[in-house]
Amino acid sequence: MVQTIKILADIESYITDFFEEKIAKEYVFHDLNHTINVVKASLEIGQSIGVSETELEILQVAAWFHDTGYTDGPKGHEQRSVEFAKEFLQKARYPQQKILLVEKCILATLFPHNPEDLLEKVLCDADLSHLGKKNYWDRCGKIRLEMNYTQGKILSDQDWVEFEIDFLEQHEYFTSVAREMFSKRKKKHLRQLIKQKIRLNPGTTSISIEEARLLSSKRKDIPKNVIIDNQEDLQVKDLRLGRGVETMYRAAYRTHVNLSSIADNKANIMLSVNAIIISITLSTFIPNIASNPKLVLPIAALLMVCLGSIIFATLATRPKITSGIVTKEDILKKRSNLLFFGNFYQMKLEDFHWGMMEMIKDQDFLYATMTRDLYFLGKVLAKKYRYLSICYGIFMYGIIAVVTLFGINYFMF
Repeated sequence: MVQTIKILADIESYITDFFEEKIAKEYVFHDLNHTINVVKASLEIGQSIGVSETELEILQVAAWFHDTGYTDGPKGHEQRSVEFAKEFLQKARYPQQKILLVEKCILATLFPHNPEDLLEKVLCDADLSHLGKKNYWDRCGKIRLEMNYTQGKILSDQDWVEFEIDFLEQHEYFTSVAREMFSKRKKKHLRQLIKQKIRLNPGTTSISIEEARLLSSKRKDIPKNVIIDNQEDLQVKDLRLGRGVETMYRAAYRTHVNLSSIADNKANIMLSVNAIIISITLSTFIPNIASNPKLVLPIAALLMVCLGSIIFATLATRPKITSGIVTKEDILKKRSNLLFFGNFYQMKLEDFHWGMMEMIKDQDFLYATMTRDLYFLGKVLAKKYRYLSICYGIFMYGIIAVVTLFGINYFMF
């Protein structure tokens, strides 16, 4: 414990001098104040989750160093931050195993964030914790200034508000603790940004369905100059979906399952019948083919008909396996289908559970997913029955042709 306090105190002193001497004053957002806030947030989130003292220490060390790479600008700063951290920690004889964990945490802050373990998720959440804090507007203004100072980007108020809305809509906290601590205020900031967007556009303003719902639960409260994209979809939330709708979905699913079962049974019948015909033909006619050469053509035709029927019957029952992974982006944009195993069988349990909870919490997302699932079930059924239709057509017309060939051979020879 004493060693932890000492190393953190040494790091704090070092980072304070580091920012004063090596980070340009133009970085008004990625400054010492931001680093201190990230350290505090990582400690707060980590303690709330219940990580160990050693893990808390690693989180704080990584938080102190995570933006030191801004000595040479934002591009590649994560890797430079790792190098600065390694240099200091090795001189301080910090354990190599801990240094590796610190490196991983710092590299996880590379945007867009894609953390793998809990500590990385905590640091990523801490790095953007200001989105759900009272100081959001101050930090928001500073990053706008920083982009102006360091990149020469001068954005109008309308462009800046759009930029912030897009960023907040796409961002999600990784840990449940961070979501509980910051999501409510983040939504409040997003709602204020949407109102600001409408104020900055006195004419007609277009907003998404999600923005409209966040702005007001009642459509009549939305300003008249606001156009809602695909607002016919907004009516799903307004409907009082009850037992009748549930019965409809249940009946539709049952019908699809029954039709799929019927198609599989029909395909199995065709597979069995044609396999029997081929077996009898090979065992009965083939040995006598030398003494009856006139049978070569009709027997070959019979075998081809049976083979064609078997191919299409097999295609009708052959399962199609998809990638088995639904990305977080797909879930956030509500374009995923977690109701079919082929879409999630390779996902981690925690990712699948998170996605299901997101779907359950959002009635629109839930019904949209069920509707999407029914649609693709119908597409699969259509393919099954198309193959079955071809299979039965080959069998029916093929048998007619084969019998005709046998008749012709009989009368001719």
